[in-house]
Amino acid sequence: MEYRGYDSAGVAVLTQADGLVVERKAGRLANLVSALDDAGHGAFAGTAGMGHTRWATHGAPIDRNSHPHRDTAGRVAVVHNGIIENFAALRAELEDSGVELSSDTDTETAAHLIAREYDHGSTAGDLPASVRAVCRKLDGAFTLVVTHADQPDQVVAARRSSPLVVGVGEGETFVASDVAAFIEHTRDAVELGQDQLVVISRDGYDVTDFHGDPAHGKPFTVDWDLSAAEKGGHEYFMLKEIEEQPDALANTLRGHFRSGRIVLDEQRMSDQDLRDVDKVFVVACGSAYHSGLVAKYAIEHWCRLPVEVELASEFRYRDPVLDRDTLVVAVSQSGETADTLEAVRHAREQKARVLAVCNTNGAQIPRESDAVLYTHAGPEIGVASTKAFLAQVAANYLVGLALAQARGTKYPDEVAREFGELEAMPSAVAKVLATVGQVRDLGSRMADSRAVLFLGRHVGFPVALEGALKLKELAYMHAEGFAAGELKHGPIALIEDELPVVVVMPSPKGRAVLHAKMVSNISEIQARGARTIVIAEEGDERVRPFADELVEVPAVPTLLQPLVSTVPLQVLAAEIARSRGYDVDKPRNLAKSVTVE
Repeated sequence: MEYRGYDSAGVAVLTQADGLVVERKAGRLANLVSALDDAGHGAFAGTAGMGHTRWATHGAPIDRNSHPHRDTAGRVAVVHNGIIENFAALRAELEDSGVELSSDTDTETAAHLIAREYDHGSTAGDLPASVRAVCRKLDGAFTLVVTHADQPDQVVAARRSSPLVVGVGEGETFVASDVAAFIEHTRDAVELGQDQLVVISRDGYDVTDFHGDPAHGKPFTVDWDLSAAEKGGHEYFMLKEIEEQPDALANTLRGHFRSGRIVLDEQRMSDQDLRDVDKVFVVACGSAYHSGLVAKYAIEHWCRLPVEVELASEFRYRDPVLDRDTLVVAVSQSGETADTLEAVRHAREQKARVLAVCNTNGAQIPRESDAVLYTHAGPEIGVASTKAFLAQVAANYLVGLALAQARGTKYPDEVAREFGELEAMPSAVAKVLATVGQVRDLGSRMADSRAVLFLGRHVGFPVALEGALKLKELAYMHAEGFAAGELKHGPIALIEDELPVVVVMPSPKGRAVLHAKMVSNISEIQARGARTIVIAEEGDERVRPFADELVEVPAVPTLLQPLVSTVPLQVLAAEIARSRGYDVDKPRNLAKSVTVE
């Protein structure tokens, strides 16, 4: 679970000999492992416990801010994902009552409040009831997992707008933010709903809402095994996940064309609802946002519908114009992205329809949407998205085809032809992966560069933005993506001798006019001393004289080109980061799932 947070880690175990024992260390997980080795594993022998890897929000990543947090008596231990937004008021209340807090975190307030409820409140002696009472006082998005020295046979967990899943084994039960934590032990899982609490024991689990009324989780079976979450001989998860992209694409497409029709995974709206759509918004963050930019080209071309692509973090704050005939496509790998989730809720309040594109079965965004298309890319451990991004692009194409099918802007045979072209893309991506040795060599030679610019036109523009983002995330370099036509409107001032500029070329056949204009752009920057790295279609001889480095990708239909042209940029960013000595899987200051706004 280290990919969800890695600036500190800790464990709490209920032992027969010493009661509740806790160890926690700032820094990478290895620091905690070393501390546990020094203590001796016998000191942490027990049948109930919890661990946590932290990504800091409140309080610097130092030992005393690491999770688990305890109450003053050391009887309660709490780990927490998310943010408790009213923690300042709660902290002041505790301090006024004489409690001395030992950390700077919002999490510690929960430990003291639960201890107070358990010891002196109306729920005294009842740990689940005490946790429920405290949860009702908390504002924000949070998952809490709680143990108490008096209750050695149970662990209590609760969630609001933050992921939590139960793993059901034989003689053992788990809770975690992600099934990857327990997939080695069981594939049987239960997703919890909003504002629900679960009590787990050796023999099973019991779910209630925050008021104590019985509730039910939704059982599901994880369709991948432990090997999918392991490196499989690769140096980094990201490198493994880049190589898994043909399978991720194939799995995303599989089963979505039946009896001559595009079908979604879950659809709680009719074809008439889709026919009534007169405007589409795509809302997403980060790489998912770039996949939405690609979707705009496809949906507008296939469906003749206006499409706006919005950063989810800005969407609800600018008062967008939405109504019953608006379709909001929410794209999120985790299905728990806080900004995207809030955008979905805002859209639903305005009576808009919502279609989720997600990689995580049963996550919050799909649950709150009218239709869902799962990407089925499998677990993605590397923080910088690769296979999940390509799967999102493919899924967005399916959304476009589903709309075109319902609205009649494409005949059935045209939809079938477009889907057939999509089905050929896993093989095209595999062909790219077989030739990336050149890109790895190029990346090692670019490691000393101070900055890199990325240029693209049409669907190549989102690819340029994604390439720049990968380089920022992994190599901590200044990297910017531009629409090539904007060069002379300002960015060309950045061009200097030997500055690497990565150019994503359109097809000379599919977009001949754009191709000619892009050749002119390359000529302009080359004349000013830039070093050009050109991603171009195989057989594109016109661009060869303008490329200091030419990286060829298979010829594919114009709209589908991002699926092949993105891959060399992923490899380039990973190789530059590795050559600079950085951890490719765990870039600084970043976590895989952003579950707080």
